Amino acid sequence: MKILVASDGLWVRDQVRAAFVAPGQDVIEATRGQDVRDLVRTERPDLAILDLQIANMGGIAVAIDLHLEAAAGRVPVVPILLLLDREADRFLAKRAAADAELVKPVDAATLRRTAKRVLGERAPA
Repeated sequence: MKILVASDGLWVRDQVRAAFVAPGQDVIEATRGQDVRDLVRTERPDLAILDLQIANMGGIAVAIDLHLEAAAGRVPVVPILLLLDREADRFLAKRAAADAELVKPVDAATLRRTAKRVLGERAPA
């Protein structure tokens, strides 16, 4: 399973990387939202985990961009998990058509369980 995590926060990227350390799992990191589209095109991740705050192009904008690009056939469709700052941000996640959302901080077990649900398969522990 290949996971793309986009966040300018090192602690967020560390948290995701720590949750997916089993054999057969690969975590690709982006620190800028504008880099996500190209990484989705070249790396073809199974799941994109987007932080709400990613420098100058946040997770909501990135999610919308990925949906538009996938609809145009320029990038593969990738499920999106948004990491939110507060409960009230769930409205934004729904508007961005995220496949799932979690409010930070998130523990490793919750990340794995949510990835499993989104991907519809057993996410290795």
